[in-house]
Amino acid sequence: MPREQPGPSADGNGSTRTDDHHRTRSTAVRQWIATAPGTYIWLAVLFVTTVVLHRMSPGFEEEFLRDLSTNLHELSQNPVRVLITSALWIDGGRWLPYAVLFTVFHATAEHWLGTLRWLAVAVTAHVVATLVSEGVLAWAIRQDHAPQSAANTLDVGVSYALAGVIAVLTYRVPRLWRYAYVFAVLVFYGIPLVADGRTFTDVGHFTAVLTGLACHPLARSRRKAQETEHPAAQ
Repeated sequence: MPREQPGPSADGNGSTRTDDHHRTRSTAVRQWIATAPGTYIWLAVLFVTTVVLHRMSPGFEEEFLRDLSTNLHELSQNPVRVLITSALWIDGGRWLPYAVLFTVFHATAEHWLGTLRWLAVAVTAHVVATLVSEGVLAWAIRQDHAPQSAANTLDVGVSYALAGVIAVLTYRVPRLWRYAYVFAVLVFYGIPLVADGRTFTDVGHFTAVLTGLACHPLARSRRKAQETEHPAAQ
């Protein structure tokens, strides 16, 4: 009679290898999340606020978000509050795409820069891009290029911080591909800026990219710290 071949049974080698593979992958995922706490705490907050938004009526949701927006009216009244709260909500209620983007870009940057440096880049990009874009909008209103009602426009979200972090990752890309990466980033965020129908948010996104690129000293200091922690073999 032919011998029985071991298969993916409870006590077979195939099952053991599969279980080991699943455990290894699960451990890697947990480690990836645990070593980027800022990214995933922020993402968890966005999940909760997105669920809350889905329970609101469309009319109430718009007014609620308008009060949290970094528009000209709210910035003139409560600048610190709205700069913080506007980064905790997603306009449109689509959380899953941001979960992917946060994992690819924010978590990678946090692993590389460390939580404090990563947060400094994200916050700086968010604040600078908001102030510049709203400043451009204020100028447009004064010049009658935009209606007075634009001072109360709805402007929440995490896209400015994301754009800044995407840009600072230029310094993480190997030198051979660095110029191609930064060129792609500048084109992606620059095309809306020169196209017809551009908005103040397009100005904000491009400003955030430039802010991220200007954070090179943070990236350089991180690289020096890593070289100190792991000196090259003599």
